[in-house]
Amino acid sequence: MGRFWSLLFLLVPILGTAVMVAPIVSQTGMLAGHWLPEDVSAYNGRIVDGLFYLILGLTGVIFVATGLALFAFMWKYDAAKNTESVKYTHGNHALEVVWSILPAGTLLFIAIFQMDAWANSKMRRPMLPGPDGQLGTADDIPKPPLALVTGRQFEWRIQYPGKDGILQTADDIYTVNELHVPVNEEVVLQIESQDVLHSFFLPNLRIKQDVVPGMTQTIWFKPIKTGTYDIVCAELCGWGHYKMRGRLVVDTPAQYQQWLVDTFLEQETTTIRREEEEEE
Repeated sequence: MGRFWSLLFLLVPILGTAVMVAPIVSQTGMLAGHWLPEDVSAYNGRIVDGLFYLILGLTGVIFVATGLALFAFMWKYDAAKNTESVKYTHGNHALEVVWSILPAGTLLFIAIFQMDAWANSKMRRPMLPGPDGQLGTADDIPKPPLALVTGRQFEWRIQYPGKDGILQTADDIYTVNELHVPVNEEVVLQIESQDVLHSFFLPNLRIKQDVVPGMTQTIWFKPIKTGTYDIVCAELCGWGHYKMRGRLVVDTPAQYQQWLVDTFLEQETTTIRREEEEEE
């Protein structure tokens, strides 16, 4: 039975390779987009996707090599077939050095390879021209947030500045689990948590940021295609984590402005109606 189990273990790298490769080469059908959803980001998607496939390839090669080595040793040294006496070894210092240096070098390469993705997502915040009216000079100012996104168990509360253009004032516009942004514009969001650790994840924009209680953080992106996409919480945040899902709606600039007006009027009408009911 020993070699029977060896053959079963051989199926692990074979099936694992098929599972990894099939979605990559499949352009249509249910496997299309299995690893990564459609990329609608202007400046981060290709870098993140390249980094993902690089790491997938490296770990895939190690996975297959380890599986084949396991099969070879189980086949060769099956107790029922092997008549040689047991041999002991004290290791090989040269091999130990090699398999310490290679992983360290690989991690260093990945760290350098991902520097652009990190800078685009965490360091190069969109800027606006300062008093001199020219972008790229010393008096540039950070672009203000388009909206404030607050994670709570178990929903995303979204707050837009009203007519005054300032967040946290009386005329702010509120939505739940529905974030509207204009296409082909750099969008800055302020994100925070009301209760526990959440993670604000926009798969189609390759943006993911943990939302830490007590911290106000900033993220930015530039969508290049209109449509409706997922907002996901990528951090286990409690029993209702599975339903903490929202919609990112990328509108044309005209549609976005009209949505703001309509939402503001609807909110004002609801407020007036509530006040009248309270007075009665």
